[in-house]
Amino acid sequence: MTATHSARMQEKTPIESFDVVVIGAGPAGSVSSALLRQNGYKVLVLEKEYFPRFSIGESLLPQCMEYLEQANMLDAVKKGTFQYKNGAAFSRGDEYEYFDFREKFSPGWGTTFQVQRDCFDKILADESQKQGVQIRFGHALVACEEIPNARLLTALDEDNQQYQVSAKFVLDASGFGRVLPKMLKLEKDSSLAPRKSIFTHIEDNIVCPQYDRDKILITVHPKLPEVWYWLIPFSNGRCSLGVVAPTEVIDEIGTEPLACLQQLVSEGGRLANILEHAVYDTQVRSLGSYSCDVTSLYGKRYALLGNAGEFLDPIFSSGVTIAMTSASLAAAAVHKELSGQSPDWESEYADALKVGVKTFKEFVEGWYDQRFQQVVFSKQKSEGITKMISSILAGYAWDKENPYVKTPSRLSTLSEICKSA
Repeated sequence: MTATHSARMQEKTPIESFDVVVIGAGPAGSVSSALLRQNGYKVLVLEKEYFPRFSIGESLLPQCMEYLEQANMLDAVKKGTFQYKNGAAFSRGDEYEYFDFREKFSPGWGTTFQVQRDCFDKILADESQKQGVQIRFGHALVACEEIPNARLLTALDEDNQQYQVSAKFVLDASGFGRVLPKMLKLEKDSSLAPRKSIFTHIEDNIVCPQYDRDKILITVHPKLPEVWYWLIPFSNGRCSLGVVAPTEVIDEIGTEPLACLQQLVSEGGRLANILEHAVYDTQVRSLGSYSCDVTSLYGKRYALLGNAGEFLDPIFSSGVTIAMTSASLAAAAVHKELSGQSPDWESEYADALKVGVKTFKEFVEGWYDQRFQQVVFSKQKSEGITKMISSILAGYAWDKENPYVKTPSRLSTLSEICKSA
């Protein structure tokens, strides 16, 4: 947009002023906007879609509960009749192991929920609105300019008409939309290998008495250890089902998404038996090369939250936890900045957030190179170490008292011990 065009728009329409504009009304956007509103700020959220809308990332981690409490949203979530969750189960061939999040090293919540994100995200957005946050659904950001003491944002409304607002600070919680990284050329390739995911919701019709609906089930392909499946049960007899594989594995199957997913599930050993009566009644979606990164998590009067910054991998369901952690950290730093306290964004936000991201990343890499799979399926587990690992899987990847958070590379040593045992 040229300066002349910008000036003309300003002449035609008065520019609204906000303390903070948040891009996206998902978990990171709703939590951060509510936290900022609690401190009295005038907050606007621009959300290009209309809620409820489909989204993946349905298996929350217990660490999320703390942020929902902070944002005064937990009571509303508890009323949502979501599926109770107390751990994660792992299956490979005839092997079956699980981690109970109530038996962990770190203090805090040991249970949470598995949620259908269309309903969950709407509850969070509704709660932020009840607290005084203004959300404009169907509005998309198209430009973000730096002006003296603020950011000038140009948006499109529901009728595709442009208007402008100014903000003292902008938070990008646009998820995979990655609005500011694309607009400000902040994107860079992830260090993680490219993979592809195919997923859907099903009527599960599970009758297997050994199946535990209180846990997410992660299944490893019996012959291809880099291929794994998630099965996330909901409270209404439905499940989220997905498979993650190297891109070439899915491309080699060469069929349309539903047939590809069903073929891979049929090869899943125990999973195939669990889902023998499943009804595939929902569109199968796919997402490729989803891992992403940025050159910086913040800049002058803006910061990136959750997936808008860095997304790792669906394994361990870390996405929403990282998003909510970033929302809490960023809201605190924005509050300091708008109060004239000059926060150190590198140490108080970027470095603080990267503690957990680095921990999860080590475990993601360890999953695909089999170091962590060696730990998961070990038959000789130390109770103390199991609790430390359980804490990380429960989302407490920022607890520096945990040796595997303080030094994530300890996973390699643990894997060797398990292998030799």
